[in-house]
Formats: sequence, structure tokens, C-alpha cells
Amino acid sequence: MPEEKMPFTQHLEELRKRLIISAIAVAVGFVVSYFFKERIFEWLMRPLLQVLPEGESQKLIYTAPHEAFVTYLKVSFIAGVGLASPVIILQMWRFIAPGLYDNERRYLVPVVFFSTLFFVGGAMFGYFIVFPFGFQFFVSFANDFITPMISTREFTSFATRLLLAFGLVFEMPVFAFFLAKIGLLHAQFMRKQRKYAILLIFISAAVLTPPDVVSQLLMALPLLVLYEISVWIVAIFGKKGKAEEALKEGQPNSVG
Repeated sequence: MPEEKMPFTQHLEELRKRLIISAIAVAVGFVVSYFFKERIFEWLMRPLLQVLPEGESQKLIYTAPHEAFVTYLKVSFIAGVGLASPVIILQMWRFIAPGLYDNERRYLVPVVFFSTLFFVGGAMFGYFIVFPFGFQFFVSFANDFITPMISTREFTSFATRLLLAFGLVFEMPVFAFFLAKIGLLHAQFMRKQRKYAILLIFISAAVLTPPDVVSQLLMALPLLVLYEISVWIVAIFGKKGKAEEALKEGQPNSVG
């Protein structure tokens, strides 16, 4: 059974507690990451440097005195968020847990585990699959008259935005599983709404990625696959509706 209904102020206090724990985890992750900032940034740049023309253009530039320092801070912060992601996800689900039934709460640990796994998997997909293809495409426009001179600020914003976006969108199957287990999502509904889901996927890809068709397609295509995977997950693990139960039991469907 869900816990007794808490007053609004208690909900705010619980939210504050979860946010403070998450912020502390990010701060610890940031401090740890800052000690390895050069190595992390070098790893982040590697897919781009591999496709840049040889010579001086195989370096990033900074155009303001403080830009390199701020870039290292941003990279350390993003890496800190990545390190703290299990804690952040756990706090998010624990904030939701009081409103769940006992049989629903038992899925909390596997949901947190797979949420972290899918987030990291999405970021890795962006790094190892999307980055090489995308950077190769962008650098291909260089010629005798145009030379890529990419600043650390622009590269960091582009890279971190894509990595976070792919990490978030890969959470779709986990959320679908959770919503299915508590009876809020059904496979039949997802199949009927597929055409609208496809439209929303392309809109989301346009919002979450930089304004170029290549990045949008590289996000939209995996999202389409993840949606179909989510449909199967909901069909296998979700609660059955009355019509589905009647068919399964061989009884006539009494639902209008």
C-alpha cells in the first residue's frame, strides 16, 4: 500500500533532501573529475582530432583568456554528473517511492540499476557511434579556402549536449517498464499511438541536438528502435488490460 498522504510541505522537504544529496554527489564527482580534467578532455576530443586535417588544425583553440579554464570546469562538472548519476537516479526514484504500492517498490533497485546502465549506454553510443560519423561529416566541408578552427567552448557545448541527450533518451525502455508495471502504460496504446510517437521523436531529436539534419537523424533513428523495444517490454512485463485478459482466458470480451 502507498504510504499515508503527506502534506505539501512534507513533499517539499522530501524533495529538498533528495536535491541536497544529489548536489553533494555531483560536487564530490566534480572534485574527483577535476584532478583528471586534461585526460578527460583529451578523451572527449579524440573522435574530433582523429578526423581533423594533420598539422596545426589538429588542435582546438580558445579565444578568451578564461575560456580554457572555464572549459575544464564544464568538463569536470559533466564528468561529475556522470559519476554521480547512480545517486541522482536513486534519489529521483526514492522521491517517487512513497506513492507506490509495496509490490511496485520491489522494482526500485532493478529500475535504478538499469536506468544507470541505459544512461551510460546512451552516452557511449553517442561517443563511439555518433561522434565519429558526425565529426567526419562536418569536417568534410573543409577545403583549400575553409579550414576548421574549432574553439574549446563550442566543442565542449556541442559534445556535452549530445552526450547528455543520448544518455537521457536511452532511458525510454526503463521508464516504459516502470510505467507498465504500475499499470499506466499498455502495449496496445503504444501501438495505436505509433504515428504520433514518430512525430514526437523527430521533434525531440530536433530540440535536443544541434540544428543540423545529421545529428537529428542520428538521434531519431535509435529513438525509433528504442520505442519499438519499449512496446515489446510493455507487452511482456506490463499489466494486462481487461480486453487482453479476456482474450488470454478465452472469454468473450465484455468491454465496449
